[in-house]
Amino acid sequence: MNTKHIFIGAMAVAALGMTSCSDDFFDTSSKTTQNTETAYSNLETAEVALVGCYDGWQRTISDVEVGMYLLAEFASEQAFAGLGFADAKNNNVLDQFNLSVAPSYNDLFNADWTVYYAGIFRCNQLLANDATIDWKGNDVARGRVLGETRAIRAMLYFDLVRMFGDVPLLTTPSEDNLPRTAASEVYKLIFEDLKYAAANIPANAYPLENRNANDGRITKYAAEALLARVYLYYTGYYGEENPACTKAEAIAAINDVVDNGGYELEPNYADLWMPACTKDASNGSDYAWETTYAGKYYNADGWHAGQGSLSKEIVLNLKMNTTHDYNGNGDGLVFSVYLGPRNKNNTSISIASGWGGCSVTPYFVEKYKDDPRFNACVWGVKETGFAADINDTYEYTGYYTRKYAPMCFADGTRQEVGFKLGEQHQNITYYQDYTIMRYADVLLMHSELNGNNKGLNMVHQRSNPGKSLSYSIENIRNERAIELAFEGIHFWDIMRYEKDGAYAARVIKEAQNGAKVLSGGVETTTSFDENNFTSKKGLMQIPNTQITLSGGVLTQNAGWNN
Repeated sequence: MNTKHIFIGAMAVAALGMTSCSDDFFDTSSKTTQNTETAYSNLETAEVALVGCYDGWQRTISDVEVGMYLLAEFASEQAFAGLGFADAKNNNVLDQFNLSVAPSYNDLFNADWTVYYAGIFRCNQLLANDATIDWKGNDVARGRVLGETRAIRAMLYFDLVRMFGDVPLLTTPSEDNLPRTAASEVYKLIFEDLKYAAANIPANAYPLENRNANDGRITKYAAEALLARVYLYYTGYYGEENPACTKAEAIAAINDVVDNGGYELEPNYADLWMPACTKDASNGSDYAWETTYAGKYYNADGWHAGQGSLSKEIVLNLKMNTTHDYNGNGDGLVFSVYLGPRNKNNTSISIASGWGGCSVTPYFVEKYKDDPRFNACVWGVKETGFAADINDTYEYTGYYTRKYAPMCFADGTRQEVGFKLGEQHQNITYYQDYTIMRYADVLLMHSELNGNNKGLNMVHQRSNPGKSLSYSIENIRNERAIELAFEGIHFWDIMRYEKDGAYAARVIKEAQNGAKVLSGGVETTTSFDENNFTSKKGLMQIPNTQITLSGGVLTQNAGWNN
């Protein structure tokens, strides 16, 4: 890995002034310009540097080619890659874990790799300057700033290690050309960082009652919930415990979130996603939403936070904004455009056109079509009277994902155009925050780790009143599959259910080998070779550019060399 190639741009931004990751509810924009001598001098400049770390994390959605969260939909059994019939099949490589689908695409994650290590550099730069910052004896503020920084670094490494397995481990702002580090060592740092964050971010640093202003900040409870998520993934995928975190520690962390965090389930499941709960009330040029959305949204009279306040279900959001442009400012949820149907708006449910990605598999439809949450997760062409452009669609199934879909008004005008937001560009102007952790996920992890059905039934009964489920791992898995569908979580769940992703290989094969789809309007069947997945252990391709730049210090993951 040529770290000079990766990190010089990040160093300049981190030291000389941060780009904004702000919106009306989380104002983190830099108000000063720093230089290398003053950037880490006191608490105020440390806060600015922390903003840069948040910005680096935000760019793992806004500045990538594939991205961690879109990848998770392409790769799971719940969706095909889909997209255009005549499009290059680079994303379909990830759907099938088969490079022969598009052999020239040996650099699929180069932008992702670069962005992640740039974010890690920012975190390491701030942490390395701890001794030079004059904290003025404010140990509480110091612990909070460093705790948030270490939690961001932990999340960045957690994404990398899930995607690629062994990755270079840098804990200082180094430009060294390092080989890959054993995943167990990377996870050791992740656990240590999250433990530090949970211990040093005060419980009252970002009170839930002030969530409109604090939304997007990493809290003590977010760090604890992430610790439990990492523990479950590591122990499942690797089939062992990491010495840096025991089950007792994971249980204590998740119990603290439930017992003391103050979070609550949103009463109506669909209200957690704007495309799932909005009724279009626009007419002509008078654009406005009729919505019960519990998150951040824009209406004709400006920005809103839910129905007065943001949902208490949100444990951690990754903040998005409308100011994304092609001049280096990245803060939009850029994968939303992938999720719209090709060439046509579905004005009856306010879904704008896009690239036709993540077509929902018949397997998912058949398994969950009777669940009350289904229509918040998925919309069907026949059910909404929509005439899809099937001739320009690959792997068309008649069902699209809904939670983060792009949106339009009744006359077909896209929301970014109607509201004159940002660049007004369908590829980048998306402000819906991406939810990293919901309380529903916390409750399900609580049941899984504690071996009871308390959290399981709290989640299940929100959408199925009066119906109880007994405790079993299978019931928890099924509940997670529908409750958290299309939120970038499910693929990593099935990866951890057996060592080396063996469970994932079987369930994806069941869903995607022999499924009937339309490609270019012609009926065909999909294929999935389980061996393509197991030979790679579900891991992604190391970008060829990084292998070349490293002079061979980096090596490719097994299964991706042919």
